[in-house]
Amino acid sequence: MIQYIDTHCHLDGEEFAEDREEVVARAKAAGVSAIFLPAIDVKSCQTVLGTCAQYPGYCHPMLGLHPEEVRADWQVQLTEIKALLSGIFNPRPIAIGEVGLDFYWSREFEQEQLLAFEEQVRWSVETRLPLMIHCRKAQNEMVSILKRYVKDLPGGVFHCFTGNELEARELLQFEGFVLGIGGVSTFKKSHLPEVLPAVVPLDRIVLETDAPYMAPVPHRGQRNEPAFVFEVLRKLAEAYGVSEEEVARTTTDTAKRVFFC
Repeated sequence: MIQYIDTHCHLDGEEFAEDREEVVARAKAAGVSAIFLPAIDVKSCQTVLGTCAQYPGYCHPMLGLHPEEVRADWQVQLTEIKALLSGIFNPRPIAIGEVGLDFYWSREFEQEQLLAFEEQVRWSVETRLPLMIHCRKAQNEMVSILKRYVKDLPGGVFHCFTGNELEARELLQFEGFVLGIGGVSTFKKSHLPEVLPAVVPLDRIVLETDAPYMAPVPHRGQRNEPAFVFEVLRKLAEAYGVSEEEVARTTTDTAKRVFFC
């Protein structure tokens, strides 16, 4: 059986409270060799660490403050999250995430988001942990911040990439960074099957589900789960004109290089 990694899954979420064991069992049966869990705030940092402790060596934690969770108390939250990052946990955090900028719904906390993101970028530089970056309707602002630290960044993932060729080229200018590709790539109206092979080398891609969100075809509309990441792998193999084994091997090697180098 081919093996591959789900680099972004909210397995700690309440959506999996009733059947988390079964979800993990299905993932393993489908060939998922590891699952990376991003936190979104202080509370979820605890649930991510707790969930990963239940599956050591299989589930790996990422700690950070998600842009949509940035509120007036963002500084307090960052202080608590940074303390967790410097703590002793098994398994240890493998990345700073999920962090970034999101101006899709509101710009109410725009300045706070910019400040919170930049502070967490500095954490990445200091700790040498890669970044798991969420960005929606804010690529210009995100790129501007990253460029200030470009020579010192250890790398990371631009999570849930759904952009065009120009956006892909701009992001790939950051060495050590790769694109996280998920269920959107399987949607009928998605342009990713054309965009990615045109400008993105296969070794600059990692697989992800963002479960329980954005389930791929043919599971669209259902709760997403790590086992479904195979549908993304299958779509990428078709788009790049290579075997499923090659996509699995290449994306797994890339994930290990980014997160465990």
